[in-house]
Amino acid sequence: MILSLALRVGSPRGHGALSAWVNRAPGPWTPRTPRTRLPAAARSINVGHPPIVPTLTTSYAHGTSTTPLLHDTVGEALQKTVERWPDREAMAFLQDGVRKTFAQFQQDVDQAAAGLLALGLQKGDRLGMWGPNTYEWVLFQFATAKAGIILVSVNPAYQVAEVEFALRKVGCKAVVCPEQFKNQMYCDMLRKICPEIESSPPGDIRSPRLPELRSVIVLDSRQPGMFHLEDVMQAGSSQHMKQLQDLQKKISFDDPINVQFTSGTTGSPKGATLTHHNIVNNAYFVGRRLGYSWRPHTRVCIPVPLYHCFGSVGGGIAMAVHGISLVFPSAGYNGKANIAAMESERCTFIYGTPTMYVDMLNQPDLANYDLSSVESGIMAGSPCPPELVRKVVSVMGVKEITLGYGTTENSPVTFLNSPLDNMQRKCETAGYIMEHIEAKIVDPSTGEVVPLGAQGEIMIRGYCVMLEYWGDRAKTEETITKNGWYMTGDIGSMDAYSYCTIEGRRKDMIIRGGENIYPAEVEQFLHTHPKVKEAQVVGVKDRRMGEELCACIHLVDAQECTAEEIRDFCKGQISHYKIPRYVLFMTSFPLTVTGKIQKHKLREEAEKLLQLTEEE
Repeated sequence: MILSLALRVGSPRGHGALSAWVNRAPGPWTPRTPRTRLPAAARSINVGHPPIVPTLTTSYAHGTSTTPLLHDTVGEALQKTVERWPDREAMAFLQDGVRKTFAQFQQDVDQAAAGLLALGLQKGDRLGMWGPNTYEWVLFQFATAKAGIILVSVNPAYQVAEVEFALRKVGCKAVVCPEQFKNQMYCDMLRKICPEIESSPPGDIRSPRLPELRSVIVLDSRQPGMFHLEDVMQAGSSQHMKQLQDLQKKISFDDPINVQFTSGTTGSPKGATLTHHNIVNNAYFVGRRLGYSWRPHTRVCIPVPLYHCFGSVGGGIAMAVHGISLVFPSAGYNGKANIAAMESERCTFIYGTPTMYVDMLNQPDLANYDLSSVESGIMAGSPCPPELVRKVVSVMGVKEITLGYGTTENSPVTFLNSPLDNMQRKCETAGYIMEHIEAKIVDPSTGEVVPLGAQGEIMIRGYCVMLEYWGDRAKTEETITKNGWYMTGDIGSMDAYSYCTIEGRRKDMIIRGGENIYPAEVEQFLHTHPKVKEAQVVGVKDRRMGEELCACIHLVDAQECTAEEIRDFCKGQISHYKIPRYVLFMTSFPLTVTGKIQKHKLREEAEKLLQLTEEE
């Protein structure tokens, strides 16, 4: 690779450039002064393996690869894996005692898909999947894909108004859900929205509030006006099976297959619409980078929710593409169940958000479990403090832990570490650019690409970018430029190898007296304090400075600490204006079901606790 680069970016004499490089005195390689017009080699970087030469000269990267994109639908990807490993275990749901081989799963998928056709659903119709991590979630993920039906991933924590908005926005014709899970009464909520259900024959619901809804499929009980799962599994006749087979010729990998609701701290949820091509390729290249294509037999512990891209693409679709086995410890998140599952199932991989890893590390009996089988994993979903990464390696023994970055709108992963990256890169970056994806860091005010190492907004282009926000042309055009660039709203920087460092959300930036502060930077420093279990930094209103920093801290169990102790720890270590004026000690943070901190709620809570008013 060095030969190739020397001849491409050296002087026209070729041999002279090569000789100068080879005969150079030992020492770190320093790039030449970049030309005004960048050569092709400065814009692309081969990422079929971890980059070893600092090729880039500006904050733009095109991840090239000798491995081509896949052109399979979800159904085709599963079929190929079933033919290769029919008797391999595809997934295990430990709480429910469900285990399926790939062949058994394929049989269930075909039966469920034929059943959906028998209920009157057609290619392009939308089906809402509303519930926790159960076998049926994955079953309907693939059954809808096989039948050309668009799966709508509905947040299992949604309440009445939220689920009504989501189902109405995309015009769901069917909803699949359990009767209840914990304190979530799914069927009761649907009846509140559509009281007509109880007096309707199953499959013929007519409701003004959800005008397109016809069927509700309940997974665990029989309810008036609703189908039971068994009804669907038995509804498909040989005629519907034939219809299903004929459909395969009409389904294109460019068809929309999944709507994932995503929203920031304000506004209504937006339905990111993803295609077969989006998610099959993202799962494929993420798996290749993690080593799924060459490791003997990967078993992944999946505590992340299936309704989110991390679980549905990194879990379900990666299973179909790579033939890995998925282990689901519990229907809802449970740190102790995760640890127990990794030991009993001899998992080799673990997925999780930073909050989930914090929880696992703080299990009081962690040392009693044998986690020696766990080689690697992914930590993603929100900023990952370096100290937390080090603890996962040193305490849990997950030597090849990787960090990733992405967004739902990008299917989701756009940057990812290699398991073989050194600790500095794993702690300080979100990895290097994924194959067949372009990324650039731009000045938000001018749109110009910034120099290497400079901060700006991360923008993404390539196969991974969603089709649109469902039924929202204005929001789509706000987010995707005419040239196809997706504007992430995240602030980051890039080095010459294409490794990306995430600074924080553009909208989470705190402006204190004219100084721009990204909370993630302060949070990462606070995590190095021995008494700090987890730290979150928010901006709270201040009459003089506009905003002041407030550190919300969850202490390590049985530890005591004062606000002054935290501020003293910061002095001389970080800039004075980044030292939090306020320090609050909390026992928990407001979370989404994906384990992400809800910063807007935390900010509101902090302002209440500090008794800050508009006048102050």
